[in-house]
Amino acid sequence: MRKLSLIIVAILVLALAFIPLFRQQNPVRQQEGGNKNKITIVYDNKALGGFKSSWGFAALVRFKNHTILFDTGGNGEILLSNMRKLGIDPKSIQYIFLSHIHGDHTGGLWAILRENPNVTVFLPDIFPDSFKEKVRSFGAKVVEIDEPEEILEDIYTTGVMFPVGEQALVLKTSKGLVVVTGCSHPGIVRIVERAENITGENAYLVVGGFHLFGAPEKEVRVIAASLKRLGVQKIMPCHCTGGEAERIFAEEFGMGYVECGVGKTVSW
Repeated sequence: MRKLSLIIVAILVLALAFIPLFRQQNPVRQQEGGNKNKITIVYDNKALGGFKSSWGFAALVRFKNHTILFDTGGNGEILLSNMRKLGIDPKSIQYIFLSHIHGDHTGGLWAILRENPNVTVFLPDIFPDSFKEKVRSFGAKVVEIDEPEEILEDIYTTGVMFPVGEQALVLKTSKGLVVVTGCSHPGIVRIVERAENITGENAYLVVGGFHLFGAPEKEVRVIAASLKRLGVQKIMPCHCTGGEAERIFAEEFGMGYVECGVGKTVSW
């Protein structure tokens, strides 16, 4: 009987010894799965503590082993500072996607190209030739966008939409489309409709500037309802959306609303 008790105690001791190993392994697996596809805000009007905020927008998109910098904010020093604090190496960027010509979305580009010229820059073909030549002078490749097209596997551009001449980025994911916008000058509903028409799939998540500063509450609620009808389940309004519009979207989308700001990440 005493020998049996000793055996049981020994088994319990061994079991307790292995528990910490399992605790260490599980978070690693969860982290790897959670980090595969995500968008991290690196430049915005708002920021978490420790990061710098400024007028403009930029987000780092990681999807299917591709690393894309969507827009570059207005100030290269601020952009690089936020990226350093987030542990993002500029040399890890493979592609830069510029939504439109405004300086609060393109101003940080030159600082990035000085750090990493080995990138492909997707930009609207209506950008000035002088801008394109300056990009090429760093050694970067320029791809001019006009019509909707698949630019990488399951990654699309809406093509240039007017007014202003703006493109949005569209990711085809297992949950639906993820749409990333710069300022949404053509209208956020029009952009999402274009994304769905291109791919034949419903939108799941929309991230970026919605250009709704000063928009009446009724208009914002109509936009929210339209996005829901298009299948949008999660929304992360940033930059030029406006505080009042953000409040309304938070009410309309509830748990599907994600607050924006430098340092924030949304994954799927």
